[in-house]
Amino acid sequence: MSPTTSEGSERANRLASARPIRYTRVVDPAEYTLRSGTADDFDTMVGVLADSFHETFDAEGIEVERGVYEPERAALAFAGDQLVGVSGSYTRDLSVPGATVASAHVTMVSVDATHRRRGILNRMMGRLFEDAQRAGEPVAHLWASEGKIYQRYGYGLAATRLVIEADREAQLRFPAVDPRGSLRSAALADAGPDLAKVYEQVSAERPGLSGRDDRWWSHTLADPTSWRNGATRRYVLIHETAGEVDGYVLWRVREGSGDKPGTVLVREMLATNPAAYQSIWQFLLNVDLTRRVEYPFAAPDEPLLYLVNEPRRLGTTLSDALWLRLVDVPAALSARRYQSPVDVVLAVEDPMIPENSGRWHLTGDSSTASCTRTDRPADLDCDLGALGAAYLGGASLGSLAAGGRVRELVAGTLAPASAAFGWHRAPAAMEVF
Repeated sequence: MSPTTSEGSERANRLASARPIRYTRVVDPAEYTLRSGTADDFDTMVGVLADSFHETFDAEGIEVERGVYEPERAALAFAGDQLVGVSGSYTRDLSVPGATVASAHVTMVSVDATHRRRGILNRMMGRLFEDAQRAGEPVAHLWASEGKIYQRYGYGLAATRLVIEADREAQLRFPAVDPRGSLRSAALADAGPDLAKVYEQVSAERPGLSGRDDRWWSHTLADPTSWRNGATRRYVLIHETAGEVDGYVLWRVREGSGDKPGTVLVREMLATNPAAYQSIWQFLLNVDLTRRVEYPFAAPDEPLLYLVNEPRRLGTTLSDALWLRLVDVPAALSARRYQSPVDVVLAVEDPMIPENSGRWHLTGDSSTASCTRTDRPADLDCDLGALGAAYLGGASLGSLAAGGRVRELVAGTLAPASAAFGWHRAPAAMEVF
C-alpha cells in the first residue's frame, strides 16, 4: 500500500508488518480461521492496514494498489466474521547475482492491535511459505517495519540502502564529457517503454531489482495527489546518447519557504554508463530554486560517493532495505551465480521448513551452479538468516562469521566461500512494494 507520507520517509513508504509476538495466553487455533483472499476483500484489508499503521488512504491511491493486488496470494485471518490479520505476496522475479529468480514479494502484513500475540502472524507466514513453494519460488523477500520481527522467520538483511540528503556544495568533480549525450523531459504517461529498456539492462548487472511487467510499470509511474505530500507532480528526465536511451530519473520538487531552500526529491535513478550517470546527477544538483537533493533509495556502492568534490556534503546514512529468506535452499543456491569457483558443504537448520534442514553440497562459478543433499561432513555451519543475508552478495560470509552467524568447521573453507558469494555490484533496493 502506498502511504500518504513523504517518499523520502524513513519508513520507506510501504507497509510491512506488526510487532513481535509474545504469547500472553493459550489460544485455541479454532478461534481464528485462515483463508485465501478474494477481490472483494481488498477494501476491508485496506481498513485493517490503515488502522495498524495509522495511515489514511485516499480513493485514488487505493485504486492504484488494487491494480497490483493478487487475491489468491493473500492469507487472511478472521475472528468469526471480523478480518483481524492480513498478508500477501506479489508474483515477480528478482535479480540475483548472475541470474533472476522467482521470489515471493511479501507485502501488506499486519495484525489488528487487539488480536496480537496469539499466533496469527506465525500462521500467516507459514501459509505464505507454502504458497511460495507451490508457486516454485525458491526465495521470499520483503521490506520490514521492524527487522526483529522477520529474523524470527528466517529472513536475513540482504540489501541496505544509502539515504542521501545532499546540499548543492556537493558538486561533481568529473562532469559528463560525452558530446553525444543529452537530457530531455518526458511525459509520465509515455515514458514506460524507454524506462523499461534502461531498467532491464541495469537489472542484468545489479542484484535486488524486481521484475516489472506492464502492470508494475503502471504502478511505478502512478502519481496520485496524496502521494506528493505537498511536492510537485512527478517528473521524468531521460538521458540519451547518440539517440539511444541510457538513463533516467523520476523526481519531484518540494518548494522552499523563508530561509528553507527548495528540495529535489529523487524517487528512482538508473543509468547504463558513466556519462549518463554523471549527466543526470549534474542536473539534479543544479535545479533552479533548489539547494538540496534527497534520494532515500541509493545503492550502498553509489558511484556518486566518488565523484563529488566533498562527499560529506552528501549527508549519507545507511539503512536496512530488503530482507530475504530461502524457501527452497537447494533451488535458491543453484539459481544464482558465484563470483569465483565454489565447492563447499553447508549445514543448515530450518525449523519452519524441515526439508531445508541438512547438509548441502554447493558447487558453482560465474556460469553454472548446483546444490544437492549430501552425507559429507559440513565445511560451514550457516544460520538460515545468514544465508539469506549473503544471497544477493550484499553481506559477506566472512562478516557474518565474525558475528557468529556462520561457523567454519573445516579450516580454510570460509574465505573462498565468502569470496564466491560476493558480487561486483552491491544489491540495490529502490522499490518498496
